[in-house]
Amino acid sequence: MKTLSGIHISHDKRTENKETALFPLPDEVLIPMSQHMGAPCEPVVKKGDLVTVGQKIGDTDAFMSAPIHSSVSGEVTAIEDFLNTNGTVCKAVRIKSDGKQTVCPDITPPEITDRDSFIHAVRESGLTGLGGAGFPTHIKLNFDAVKTPIDTLIINAAECEPFITSDYRQLMEDPTDVIEGVLMVQKFLGIPYCKICIEGNKPAAIRLMKEKTADIGAVSVVTLPQQYPQGAEKVIIYTAVKRIVAEGELPSNQGVMVMNVSTVAFIKKYADTGMPLVSRRLTLDGDAMTKNQGNYTVPIGTPVSSLLSYTGAEDAKAVLYGGPMMGITLYDTAQPVLKNNNAVLAFRELKKPKMTECIRCGTCIRTCPLHLMPVSIENAYNARDVEELKKLHVMLCMNCGCCSYACPAHRNLAEINQLAKALIPRPKKK
Repeated sequence: MKTLSGIHISHDKRTENKETALFPLPDEVLIPMSQHMGAPCEPVVKKGDLVTVGQKIGDTDAFMSAPIHSSVSGEVTAIEDFLNTNGTVCKAVRIKSDGKQTVCPDITPPEITDRDSFIHAVRESGLTGLGGAGFPTHIKLNFDAVKTPIDTLIINAAECEPFITSDYRQLMEDPTDVIEGVLMVQKFLGIPYCKICIEGNKPAAIRLMKEKTADIGAVSVVTLPQQYPQGAEKVIIYTAVKRIVAEGELPSNQGVMVMNVSTVAFIKKYADTGMPLVSRRLTLDGDAMTKNQGNYTVPIGTPVSSLLSYTGAEDAKAVLYGGPMMGITLYDTAQPVLKNNNAVLAFRELKKPKMTECIRCGTCIRTCPLHLMPVSIENAYNARDVEELKKLHVMLCMNCGCCSYACPAHRNLAEINQLAKALIPRPKKK
């Protein structure tokens, strides 16, 4: 495999030069106890409790999880059931803000002296991958260095989705946090090399990162092709180090760790301040937003309806967490901002072209970065042929949406791929 396929799409980076501003404090926040892959937390506060910014309000002893902290100071007004966008239900803590943003008195920079204390600090920060998947970061960092030596840290700053510029603003506004966060990860995990990967449509960020790393021999900057989906994990690994992560493998099987640029920057900030993950830098954009489009630091738990009101998008017909290619359409604008959000987009209309019969042109196959056969997967799914789906390697699909975007018949191929994956039995836990 010499090259990876993909598509060329309009970048629409209209907010790239808008510096990050503080979003107005909401009257109340709703903070779900599941904002990560794995087990949800249990609330450690109750109705009527007074809480402060950074105070832990949810935790669990489960291995795959990350604690939850309050983003505002105020009173807990309810512990209620919350319906996640993936259809699962968890508990959520509703807090009425007192407007004071009083910081928790327990907040203090963590003591980090070695690998174990570093991983423990990351766990206590509540950090999950800020690129979208929400994988608990301390789990990723806690690899077995003897069985799986990691030689390369890849920093994903591709930001290849249209509209989103929050990671770009991270690079431009806080480049020192990025570099020092990288060096911390390398130091405590013993990873010798790092490649900061940025898509070529961000020349200012590429220049800045090259200047900042000029005297750091172990860190280099890679300019990625301007072709979606460069930010996909398997794609960025191949582009950066020419290693193939096979079906069933993790990046660590190829001696690589991938971290989002905002994730490593947060690690440095937490090490300096001790303030856990209580806010997110979000891009607010889309044609339904008639004012105040830009990048904002938003308290986690802020209702999306507040974002829409602030940007004049109350009448939006489609509202997304994330970008138009891989984002999730909200079923209710009362949904809150979550840890793994990097954008909220609002559009005046939801365009859905008429779907016609497949014309067997093969465009979906040619554009798939992983050389899958979406048209064949669709047929196997319709027949509920699980064995054929396995042969077609449907589990490799990363839901980038290239097939649906390129299909001249407007088939719902990316959607079918995800439904097809759900038919494959999961390995039983030992």
